[in-house]
Amino acid sequence: MDLSFSDEQRLLRESAERFIAESYNAEHRRRTANDPLGFSAAIWKQFADLGWLALPIPESYGGVGGGAVEIGLLMEAFGRGLVSEPYLSTVVIGAALIEKCGSEQQKQAILPKIGDGSLFVVFAHSERAARFDLATVTTIASKTAEGWRLSGNKIAVIDGHVASQIIVSAHIHHHDGASGRLGLFMVPAITPSLAISDFPRLGGGRACNLELSDVHLPADALLGDGHDALPAIEWVVDRAMAALGSEAVGIMQTLLETTVEYTKIRHQFGRPLAANQVIRHRLADMAMQCDEARSMALRAALMLDAEPVERGRAASAAKAKIGKCARFVGEQSIQLHGGMGVTEELEIGAYFKRLVAFDTLFGGSAYHYRRHAALGRAAVPS
Repeated sequence: MDLSFSDEQRLLRESAERFIAESYNAEHRRRTANDPLGFSAAIWKQFADLGWLALPIPESYGGVGGGAVEIGLLMEAFGRGLVSEPYLSTVVIGAALIEKCGSEQQKQAILPKIGDGSLFVVFAHSERAARFDLATVTTIASKTAEGWRLSGNKIAVIDGHVASQIIVSAHIHHHDGASGRLGLFMVPAITPSLAISDFPRLGGGRACNLELSDVHLPADALLGDGHDALPAIEWVVDRAMAALGSEAVGIMQTLLETTVEYTKIRHQFGRPLAANQVIRHRLADMAMQCDEARSMALRAALMLDAEPVERGRAASAAKAKIGKCARFVGEQSIQLHGGMGVTEELEIGAYFKRLVAFDTLFGGSAYHYRRHAALGRAAVPS
């Protein structure tokens, strides 16, 4: 198998890395952290001008038609700059769900607006009792004469505070009781009986909790034709984990490079830290962890079009392995910087916080080791 990048992919990686290096620095991150949006609207517009928002959207809806590998290259560059723009929530997850589940009319109405940066769409699925189990949903959608009525609560909705439309998952109930199907509903952010409370996320950006108290929606709020949406939800979460893995790789690589440079200029007992063999061994271990994580992220991206069990095993394996690699690299970087590693003067702590947040999104390493094993048992014929 040829794993080398094409000329277009190399150009995308180089342009993304150059843009991030020029646009993101400590001052920019401090400024956006204090912004109510949690990101820069001007940079979001630049993302649109560069074609990055349209990257995974099919050409028939005004997009570029890129795949998971291209998304991974972009996300790795985003990790280097600790990008807080809502790319994962709107483009990687939101646009993918619209493409996967939406009707032709819904795709034509929504996807071009995501591509040009004028519409933010996020996904509200997590609930307190779920514990990362995607099938556990207590939010209820009841059929009414006018359309639908939604009741329930969602937590940790990434970038939900800026969303124009929120895709909400709910169990569909008809007059004769529960249907057993999960549905996806387009809920405008400004809707009566919808309460949104936002909060800062660890490592940058914001998230929110939703309370839906008899939210009334029209009949066309249902995304697609009402078939069970659980397979699509599992697919888009696997897709998100592959993208997040690439972002974590970018963060880890930045920590490694920063730590290597620091050990060259930091002197103790008349010699640089890098002159000590023990320090070199630790740096070598960090480099190996970065390479292992990059391989797992690429494998997860390449397996996104595989059948569900193999795709899920690859995504969970990447999430579990990268989570452990990320924590190792982050901890080593802080330790080798000494007390400076946890001060505001250096950005090592900010990068480490983003890695801690990565480990908890969509389930930590322990959860995904269990999911990987369970999917393996399911794949073995009885």
